[in-house]
Amino acid sequence: MTAPDDLNAVVRRFWAAAAADDHSALHRFLCTDITCVTGPGVLHGAADTLRSGALTHAIGSLLDVHTRSCAIDLGSALVVYDVPEGGRAVQSQVWRHDGTTWRLAAVHTSTPRRGFDSTVWRVVGDPLIEAAAPGPLTGTTVAVKDVFAVAGFPTGGGVPAYERSAPASTEHATAVARLLNSGAHIRGIARTDQFAYSMAGDNQHYGTPPNAAVPAALPGGSSSGPASAVAHGDADLGLATDTAGSIRTPASYQGLWGLRSTHRSISTRGLLALAPDFDTIGLLSRDPDLLALATTTLLDAPSTTDIGSGMPTLDDLDIDDGELARLAEAFRVHQAFQAWSAHGDWITAHPGALEGSAATRFAVAAAIDADDDARARDELAALTAQFDEQLGDDVLDIPAAATAAPRRWASDAEVEKARTATLQLTAIAAATGRPAVTFPDRETSDGPIGRSLVGPRGSDTALIARAIELASASPAATPDQGGFSRC
Repeated sequence: MTAPDDLNAVVRRFWAAAAADDHSALHRFLCTDITCVTGPGVLHGAADTLRSGALTHAIGSLLDVHTRSCAIDLGSALVVYDVPEGGRAVQSQVWRHDGTTWRLAAVHTSTPRRGFDSTVWRVVGDPLIEAAAPGPLTGTTVAVKDVFAVAGFPTGGGVPAYERSAPASTEHATAVARLLNSGAHIRGIARTDQFAYSMAGDNQHYGTPPNAAVPAALPGGSSSGPASAVAHGDADLGLATDTAGSIRTPASYQGLWGLRSTHRSISTRGLLALAPDFDTIGLLSRDPDLLALATTTLLDAPSTTDIGSGMPTLDDLDIDDGELARLAEAFRVHQAFQAWSAHGDWITAHPGALEGSAATRFAVAAAIDADDDARARDELAALTAQFDEQLGDDVLDIPAAATAAPRRWASDAEVEKARTATLQLTAIAAATGRPAVTFPDRETSDGPIGRSLVGPRGSDTALIARAIELASASPAATPDQGGFSRC
């Protein structure tokens, strides 16, 4: 029999592989029938629980390992470790000896209570702002993206210098007020990428919020703060914006439900603009029924547009990859032109206020002139007409993102490649002004990839209902072949 000391060494090697997010190494430690439990007895797939750090939260320092033999071929381990966002956690493991080596047969993780995480929250309370009146959302907590006016606080837009220069808001943004008047509490103001001009979710000033589904990966942006808060259970709803995919991307990366509303269907009064021709207000949630309920409280008017029975995919449309690339490029140019129009004067007056990819993106935007923008708008109009003709009132069924979330250590080039590929999908709704609902769909060895339904303008509530129907009828997402074994 292998001595207990050998099991201790195996556990430490397993932990090193987990901390390094080494999939192939981790796979060699697992029994094919491994059982994974996290928190209060909730069963998860091995890909969810063991993908990064063998946990549903990120690993800090390994503090202690205790092992003992239970039988000739059975051993147990108790692992104590730090959690980067605060606190300690304990993992109980059962190991089985197969005659050659120890393999992990069962694991139970206690998830520590999360404290204030400054990468997620700018300011948080218990709650920060009480509901203004009872209503259908009574008891619901909301993480508000830091682009909405919240009375008593300046709007920061993810940029410290901008936050310092902005006066405190004297009244709530319309969307914030509607949630408060429907019984919701504001839990806090959550982080965003710099001026919400990114889909990665990182912020060089405040750090990167954790991805609850894949702790070693980027959370997705620019609604990264609200998405992380909702995915970790720190808020029930995320009030967010989607210009190029800023709700749909983090929803896809973290296994959430998200709505990009029909363009101009929810008042943008009190919203810090990025590109007004594309900016939309929407929501993030773990619960599709709550998403539907909250959507009705935000819409300027009831959503009455019906949706057709057809659900084509991109393969069913007479639109090729070249046209998708043209759409994404025209969208990028017009978005950039409007972004510089909105923030260029302030950026010019505050050199060095932006850092990283956002600074680079705004520098590119500054070079786009009115002629470039006019050509892009003509291209968008032509391609929008083409989508309208082919879709009618049918629902387009597409992946919410091109890939799972890039890893935190991915190069700028790798992150930009993923962004460019995803933009060819997200730009369809953004350019045409159509609503899009994203919901959990597919689990890969690299993390979740959501599914998006793009509906006719004004069909927001019907589109959510269709997504709920599809999600209810589909089997639970399972890892792709080649990933970890199912529990």
